[in-house]
Amino acid sequence: MQWPLLDSHCHLDALAFDGDREQVMLAALSQGVQGIVVPGTHAHSWPTLLAQCRSASALHLWPACGLHPLFIAEHTDADLDTLAMHLRDDSELVAVGEIGLDRYEAALITPALWRKQQQFFEQQLVLAQQHDKPVIIHARRAHAEIMRCIQRVGFRRGGVVHAFSGSLEEARRYIAHGFVLGLGGALTYPQARRLREIATRIDLTHLLIETDAPDMVPWSYRDHHADGRVRQVGERVRNSPAYLPAVFETFCQLRPESPEVLARAFWANTQRTFNLPLAPFSSPQRA
Repeated sequence: MQWPLLDSHCHLDALAFDGDREQVMLAALSQGVQGIVVPGTHAHSWPTLLAQCRSASALHLWPACGLHPLFIAEHTDADLDTLAMHLRDDSELVAVGEIGLDRYEAALITPALWRKQQQFFEQQLVLAQQHDKPVIIHARRAHAEIMRCIQRVGFRRGGVVHAFSGSLEEARRYIAHGFVLGLGGALTYPQARRLREIATRIDLTHLLIETDAPDMVPWSYRDHHADGRVRQVGERVRNSPAYLPAVFETFCQLRPESPEVLARAFWANTQRTFNLPLAPFSSPQRA
């Protein structure tokens, strides 16, 4: 049976989808995906992101605006002013994101850029709290630092730690501060033992499913492109919101709840986290 699903994190505005964005949305809808939260990464891309979300007709698209830490060298103080303007003027924004800290890339942790990462993260947390918006957090090798920033600014609005990759203890610490955890394609890989522990030991009310498309393709799609071509050495397979059921099916294999209970929970958790203007979950009609 095909269950209604919501993709809590997909960069549908990315250049990788410029050639077939409408077809990608239709493919997702055909797989039961009813809506997508689309987080922003750069100030210059937010107008396009907002326009795409407003004009979408195939399924619901909900925009978020944020300054992604991977591009911290490009962000300016003026971008923070622009974010404040969008939060004031664009009521359809459901979150501030994608924001956070990244210690994985060596170029991002020079003293100057690491200091700038923390400053921009904290200022975006402040803006989110001022406008009563949840945040979408990017965290790579920086969970302790992120928690310190959250505590330093007194951020209490919560949100989602996207593509969560931390420990069980770190997961519980985020949850204690009002966050839920987003899990996606990485969970589908058999060797992802720590993520699978998170997926099974964390209470279902604190979990979301996501694709992070065009990145983080699920295990079952890793070797073939969407048109059926076999991936060649060095090629990257583009992830798609149509692949969200692969993440859902992995949860069905790992957890004791029925598929309907899981689908209902992921729907309700996503709707609650982002305060989405959406009807409650409705079970599909049985054939």
